[in-house]
Amino acid sequence: MLNIALFGPPGAGKGTQSDFLIKKYNLFYISTGELLRKEMANQTKLGLEAKSVISAGGLVSDEIIVQIIENTITGNPESRGFLFDGFPRTYIQAYILEGLMIKLNTSLNCLISLEVPEEISVRRLLERGKMSGRSDDNETVIRNRLKEYREKTLPILKFYKEKGICHEIDGTKTIEEVSQSIQKIIKEELSKRLLNIVIFGYPGSGRGSQGKALAEKYKLEYVATGPMLDHEIKNKTEIGKKVSELYDNGQLVPDEIVVQLIEQKIANSKNVKGFIFKGFPRTLVQSYILDGLLKKHGSSISLILEIEVPTLELISRLDARSKTGNCMPYDNSTAKIVKRLQEHEYKTVPVIEKYNSLHGVVKIDGTGNFDSVFEKISEVVENRFKMLR
Repeated sequence: MLNIALFGPPGAGKGTQSDFLIKKYNLFYISTGELLRKEMANQTKLGLEAKSVISAGGLVSDEIIVQIIENTITGNPESRGFLFDGFPRTYIQAYILEGLMIKLNTSLNCLISLEVPEEISVRRLLERGKMSGRSDDNETVIRNRLKEYREKTLPILKFYKEKGICHEIDGTKTIEEVSQSIQKIIKEELSKRLLNIVIFGYPGSGRGSQGKALAEKYKLEYVATGPMLDHEIKNKTEIGKKVSELYDNGQLVPDEIVVQLIEQKIANSKNVKGFIFKGFPRTLVQSYILDGLLKKHGSSISLILEIEVPTLELISRLDARSKTGNCMPYDNSTAKIVKRLQEHEYKTVPVIEKYNSLHGVVKIDGTGNFDSVFEKISEVVENRFKMLR
């Protein structure tokens, strides 16, 4: 998602720029005032609560506002992101928005503040008042609104400056110049986005060979736990010695070791467009670990693929592979092949189901030759790249 908060004093031109951003980036507009009016008009539970508070002369609580915003975000999953106008309005609401973004597994990408001196704001609003006939566009009311904006907004800007996502723009320039400045900020933000793909499939589905080919074509870093562990063993590192000992004793490599290697891989990979994860996560626990790892590095999963191949075809492929130099340890007997397929079903299918409920999993028909399957996967990846940019 591309989530933006647009700030600026009354008369800064937020309305004009909001219209531009919504159309340009297919964002859903979130204005607390508009949302409250809509809830009240529809007589929803939250709308009735808000109406009761307002009728009594009170201010609508953050408790009500955050629920309305959360419902709006979760109710519009097709949106590429959200444009927040008028929220957060206080320092406390900035923390509320942070918590809400974490809960929804997303984040605020940037806060764009249109900077306009008070006298220019006053002049613009007085001109607007003459044209619109709005009774609140008189100098006394305008200066009170500007005073309130300064007092409440400065702490919020400080909050986001410390996070490094606050961008100030000269709002006195022309509409076109301001729009260009905003686009430049968003372009830089989008360029930071990584395309992180998790590729699933039963053993024999071709996920390894397809994953490597995708990594090469799209300049992604291929992350496969097996080769990483083999590399440590070959180089006789401390981790490699531990893994060798575990293998010798017939034990599984614990998540602590695997995660350490994956985190090193992510941290040491420079100038890549993203990562392809194959063989991880295998379990529900590992899926939470991966989500946390990517979040720590300011990223998240972008696309989840599952290559589907009928069971009999899988067994046939694995049996054929057992007679070649690419034979894997679990290929050398039918009993081992069946056990490995069952292990995937018990441990990994629940992971796929979890991701499908959260993000959606793109199913790819893995029958046919390598090139035909690769073409289908490439089309999906290219579409996702377009969405990110």
